[in-house]
Amino acid sequence: MLRHLLKLTWKRKSRNLMLSLEILVAFAIVFGIAAVGLRYLELYRLPLGFDGTDTWKIDVQMGDAKPEQVDPGTYDRIRRDLLELPQVRAVGFASFTPYQLSSWTSSFKSPQTGADIRSNRIDASDDLAAALGMRVVAGRWFDARDEGAQTLPAVLNRRMAAALFPGRQALGQRFTGTEKSSVTTFQVIGLVDEFRNKGPFMTPTNFTITRFAPHTSAARLRTVLVKVAPNTPRAFEAQLNARLKLIRNDWGYQIEPLKSMRASLMKEQLMPLAVMGVIAVFMLVMVAFGLFGVLWQNTTRRIPEIGLRRAVGASATHIYRQIVAEQLLLSSVAIGVGLALLVQLPLTGALGDMLGWTVFGGAAALSMGVIYLLSLLCALYPGWRASRLDPSAALHYE
Repeated sequence: MLRHLLKLTWKRKSRNLMLSLEILVAFAIVFGIAAVGLRYLELYRLPLGFDGTDTWKIDVQMGDAKPEQVDPGTYDRIRRDLLELPQVRAVGFASFTPYQLSSWTSSFKSPQTGADIRSNRIDASDDLAAALGMRVVAGRWFDARDEGAQTLPAVLNRRMAAALFPGRQALGQRFTGTEKSSVTTFQVIGLVDEFRNKGPFMTPTNFTITRFAPHTSAARLRTVLVKVAPNTPRAFEAQLNARLKLIRNDWGYQIEPLKSMRASLMKEQLMPLAVMGVIAVFMLVMVAFGLFGVLWQNTTRRIPEIGLRRAVGASATHIYRQIVAEQLLLSSVAIGVGLALLVQLPLTGALGDMLGWTVFGGAAALSMGVIYLLSLLCALYPGWRASRLDPSAALHYE
């Protein structure tokens, strides 16, 4: 049976060429959408490295004030005054807010291993871990013991620790960083599993967290992260703003819960996927109409052949199965060509972590299922119509 179908498909190769190309294009489109969706799902299931459930961010708008023009004591006052509010549990400072597409990268070198690694970086205060709900898995977070240390303390995520100190214990190790032609020596005091500040769809990367001390750090941080009591109403924003205005009335303050920022960012990042999905559905509908029309035409052309087969004893069920099987075989050929082309992406690593074997396998399986289902649905009625032909009428068809 299979050999017979292969011969029929090969003899009609000129007719089937355009149909095969349509199926191939449809398969590639479905594969692309499925791969992006599965990659998003894979990233979403990875740990963020922080909680942020009851954390609010405050963006401080200092205007054109230079770092040296900001009194270091202002940070201490902000922390103390906000902690006086009964709803506030912890107050921390950071270079930028989570769930924003902000990044700061630096180059770090290890004199022990010779590794030179680019890493995302953020400055954080001693209370940031409590404010964000971060968990240190080895060593400790920044605290008063680091005040006046000869080397600046740093907390690395596991990926950065493995890259900077391959095959070695990272805790206690020293490394250097270059920023504006100046070299700074750091010491690893703690490790976190992960830190993905850009949200659930951020690709895991190297991350280095360095300590911010208002009285010794040259930079000035413009982000305050406040851990509040559960179920704190949004109206608390006015109370926060009023308290901050008592500290610096000339500054502006933008206050928003991280929960709202997370929802907005995810909506923004998922929008392109939704648009691509709508376009893919539209194209699949067009392909389905094309498949149905071609199958209908092919069946009409083959009425004498079908009538002859019925006359020599072929059953209606056999004819029906043949029409459907021919279409599924044609789809299999197109899918096979598509897989042979697409498998080069994970083999060569052209897309890096974006298309690993897990995502490729899942996307391939989903795409095959969609194309086979589409082909089956398009072949059902033409196959049924062919199986209902009367042999005598079919043999007299012109």
